[in-house]
Amino acid sequence: MAEQEASGLQVLLSTLQSSCDKDVILNILSVLTDLLSLGTGRRIHYVVSKGGSEALLQALATAARTEPPEHGPLLPLLRLLARVGQRDRKFGLKVQKAEATDIILSLTRRHLGHHLHLTHCLWVLRVCASNVTTGTMLGINGAMELLFKVITPYSKRHVRTVRAAIGALAALLKSKSNSRRAVNRGYLGELLRLYQDWHRNDVSNNYIYIRRGLLLCLKYITNIQLGRETFLGSRGMEILFTSVQDCLSCKNLDPIITTAIHILRKCYPKEHLPVVTVRSSYSFPLPGNASAEPPCEGSEGKWLKDDSESEGEEEAEKDWDNEDVESKEEDCDLETDVNKLRSMPVLDRPEQELEKYEALCAELFQNFQELEFESEEKKSLEDRTESLPSAPSHFIPSDTSVKHPNCRWRNQSVTEMGPDPGEQDFKVPLQSWRKKEECIWDKNDENRDIAEKTQDKDFCEEEDPARSHVFALCSLLKDAAWYKKVFYPHCKALIDPGPEGRLESSDIVRNLLEKHRGDIPFHSPCFYAARARCVKSIPGYRELAFPDFWGHQPPPYSKPVLERKHGVQSFLFPRDKVLDDVRRLIQPGDVIGRTVFDLDDPSSLSSPAAPGCLTFFSQFESGNLRKAIQVREFEYDLILNADVNSSQHHQWFYFEVRDMESAVPYRFNIINCEKLNSQFNYGMQLVMYSVREALQGRPRWTRAGQEICYYKNHYCCRSAAAGGGVRGRFYYTLTFSIKFPHKDDVCYLAYHYPYTYSTMMSHLDILEQNRNPKKVYWRQQALCQTLGGNPCPLLTITAMPESKNRDDLEQFCSRPYVFLTARVHPGESNASWVMKGTLEFLVSCDPIAELLRKCFIFKIVPMLNPDGVINGNLRCSLSGDDLNRQWLTPSSQLHPTIYHAKGLLYYLRSIGRAPLVFCDYHGHSQKKNVFLYGCSIKETLWQAGCMVDTAVVTEDVGYRTLPKILDKVAPAFVMNSCSFLVEKSRASTARVVVWKEMGVLRSYTMESTYCSCSHGLYRGLQLGTQELEEMGSKFCLGLLILHLKSLPCSKELMAQAALLLDLEEEITDRAQRRCSNSSLESDDEPPCAEEIDYDTASSSDGEEEFLELDQEIQECLSCVEGETEDEGVTTGQTCSSRALRELYISSQPAPNSTALPLGSSALGLCHGFESSPV
Repeated sequence: MAEQEASGLQVLLSTLQSSCDKDVILNILSVLTDLLSLGTGRRIHYVVSKGGSEALLQALATAARTEPPEHGPLLPLLRLLARVGQRDRKFGLKVQKAEATDIILSLTRRHLGHHLHLTHCLWVLRVCASNVTTGTMLGINGAMELLFKVITPYSKRHVRTVRAAIGALAALLKSKSNSRRAVNRGYLGELLRLYQDWHRNDVSNNYIYIRRGLLLCLKYITNIQLGRETFLGSRGMEILFTSVQDCLSCKNLDPIITTAIHILRKCYPKEHLPVVTVRSSYSFPLPGNASAEPPCEGSEGKWLKDDSESEGEEEAEKDWDNEDVESKEEDCDLETDVNKLRSMPVLDRPEQELEKYEALCAELFQNFQELEFESEEKKSLEDRTESLPSAPSHFIPSDTSVKHPNCRWRNQSVTEMGPDPGEQDFKVPLQSWRKKEECIWDKNDENRDIAEKTQDKDFCEEEDPARSHVFALCSLLKDAAWYKKVFYPHCKALIDPGPEGRLESSDIVRNLLEKHRGDIPFHSPCFYAARARCVKSIPGYRELAFPDFWGHQPPPYSKPVLERKHGVQSFLFPRDKVLDDVRRLIQPGDVIGRTVFDLDDPSSLSSPAAPGCLTFFSQFESGNLRKAIQVREFEYDLILNADVNSSQHHQWFYFEVRDMESAVPYRFNIINCEKLNSQFNYGMQLVMYSVREALQGRPRWTRAGQEICYYKNHYCCRSAAAGGGVRGRFYYTLTFSIKFPHKDDVCYLAYHYPYTYSTMMSHLDILEQNRNPKKVYWRQQALCQTLGGNPCPLLTITAMPESKNRDDLEQFCSRPYVFLTARVHPGESNASWVMKGTLEFLVSCDPIAELLRKCFIFKIVPMLNPDGVINGNLRCSLSGDDLNRQWLTPSSQLHPTIYHAKGLLYYLRSIGRAPLVFCDYHGHSQKKNVFLYGCSIKETLWQAGCMVDTAVVTEDVGYRTLPKILDKVAPAFVMNSCSFLVEKSRASTARVVVWKEMGVLRSYTMESTYCSCSHGLYRGLQLGTQELEEMGSKFCLGLLILHLKSLPCSKELMAQAALLLDLEEEITDRAQRRCSNSSLESDDEPPCAEEIDYDTASSSDGEEEFLELDQEIQECLSCVEGETEDEGVTTGQTCSSRALRELYISSQPAPNSTALPLGSSALGLCHGFESSPV
């Protein structure tokens, strides 16, 4: 049947090419018109596949050569050519092959005085010009000059013809050579004047398509540099800006507004960032001969292929901070070499080097008699040091402990580290005791340790006890000068304070601490300040950010995602924000342009703020703000600092702002963001912390900001190195407005809920102090020291053995390991909040936690990149490297935390104790929900389209068990968002390396959204710290269920677990029933502005253009049939397709006739179209 249908169409097309009978041609054209008008583009593609374009072109050539020309079949033939040609991707080449370009131009010239025929010719000309080569040829042969004769001068006569001519001109100008020709002949100025005329005279907005068509011509002509320069010289920015202002009040004019704004953005003069250099304000000398050059093309931080969304400079990129890739690029990046996908246990270091990691697994050789003795010794020691903050019972090994801030490490010489600035100003030790435990990296400094202990004791005796609580806080509240005096003891007026001044400051701090209610779980300002004193940073921080010092209490409610406002976060462009930027360019009179904060200019940090101006500050732990420029009275441009030793990675921000008015909308524009898309376009808000609110009993970070938008701006990189291998790469603007709650408050703004290194260290101290030592085995050691000299803690958590008998000790030692890491990327603070939830659950008295501790030994590195977190980085460590791309061959000097974490994993594998589960906690800036990335050979090969021989490739599907469990027990987790593909670009990540080299089947990256969930209980709500911590605890619950499903368990353990899990399931089900949305619902999130049309050199407007031309043809046809065409065409000049079809049916010839094929074939053709998919 299909063959009959195909043969029927082919006979019709063949007859159309060969027949000279006018009636036969009319009948065939009528049948084709009716059949193609009934369906969608799929029918047209079917006709194209059977040679429809060639047949129509041949028929056109035949009709054009006829003398006199056959006007009867010409119009339906041109209409069919326009409809078929626009969906035929090779139509331009077919036109060239048929030598039809001259024919089409000739027909157009011939019918200049006959506007109905001219309109049809212009439609075909437009379709031909959609092919750049054909369009260039038409331009050379004078097509543009011909079209300008039609569209100029301005006239409202024959508007349908003018519209068709403008559409054809726009198609021609997609060719860069045609655009250059148009600029050189002065057509750009003509187009601007013509646009002004149509805009001025179209009061009733009846000619929107003509006005938009002219804008499309300008859009394509400004794709070239010469066009943009001429546009600016012709005052194009002012003309379009003024016209857009007139259109904003009418929503029907959105097509005009959108196109005009696209042109304004593209032609906005490009500028470099207003900074001395795009390299970070902070630099760090690397050990050895290692250089600190910015990553170039091909590195892990590359910009050329680094993000998951498409954008305007014809770049296809993958995201830095996630392991997700779009489907079009995903298949190309998938690893298809089975040998590379198989587990390959290898060593990147000498085997004997693994022996030193035995000290990090002391639980396997623990003498529990000694442990009890040490606990009593510690208790006795604590009794003698009641006045100091409590210390951890198992403190970090002494050889890597900080003796006082800015101290030198034992294995570093003065020449390696250089003198520590301000060392003499900080002589307050964290505590004056040390646990008698040697570090595995250095065992030769016993005498020096004794000397430094004595020195610590002296420091404690000399220092004012009150100052042990805080060394400096950023200025607060009403009187800024008064708070400077209180909380900035290093300021000029207080550089050498007398004892009375210091006592006064201490009293005030003590009074503030008395106000602290102490109701923030697992937080103590004293613990935080004590830990913060020991942090080593590149700027040498001397201030504490108040939120980190005071603490954060989650709000009692979750805030919904911000509603997308029309004109601010429209589906196409953030037009209001772009127009504000253009107004700044063409109306610069109200632009202040005053720099109010600049890390590169120390004088700006100490000089008093101008009246009516905000004061900014960011020199505290995890802070990031490089420069602030006051644009208008209540508007500021902000510039972020790049990662240390890098020119890239601007996204994370955390800064203080004060001296504000209340209830006034301040606008902030962060102008050097790098990611191509952001959840800020989907309802995400930044977070704000008010000091006054905190002191009034509401110490919390809250979601804040209105009119939030994220879009590409006109700032570009100075060099290819700064752009990650792409010279001229553009930055993006995050803009938002905030009304501060109080006048002269001190507020902090951040990308996401901050979680500093000192917060983590003090949290570990509190957890250790509050655990039940009889039930919880806790050991805190230093995995290593970082490049910056900060210890990277390693935790071991499990249950104490039931007793000291042999069976219980064997059960203790034989527990499987779970290895957890977090915060390898400093800007992903949400990962630390999830880890916080995990740690608190693991040491809690919850019965499930107690059972979980009996099942596993947990090895946890809660922060793999302390230096990056401390110094406010987004992505990298002090070496300028993304540490999650260094797992294949980490350097012991440049990437010590990765090197030793991998070494510990090697050691566990070498003794037959490879982890059952490895999970690296991350944050995801462009996706919703919490989900896992895992590794699967078969899923990767299937996705790549490779044939999988199941007899050769065998795989345990156990990697899917944990995600399925979490999908049921964790409200924020969504299984549908998980992926188990192995990409080539991720070969050096922790997830893939641990899977391949350590043979860990369940090796995961857990991604947590910065924004909200698209499914389940938290659908439409922005996740806060409480929900993130809950995810950490639910992950632990999932591990317990995994243990019960995957490993043999005793009857007692199974019975206990069954009872607890039944209760937990009942609670979970009750919570899930409150939510009517299933986790299987599809994500209906609309596309972001960056997905639509950021390509300034786009060669096609896609399906929208097809529909527009189809509509134009249909409107013209309707007018002809109703005898309303402005040229007064009679019905004798053309016939409706219905009449022609009736004529065809009634005059069908005999079966043996050669004039027309058998009727059954034609009927079969109709039947075939009706049965084919449309």
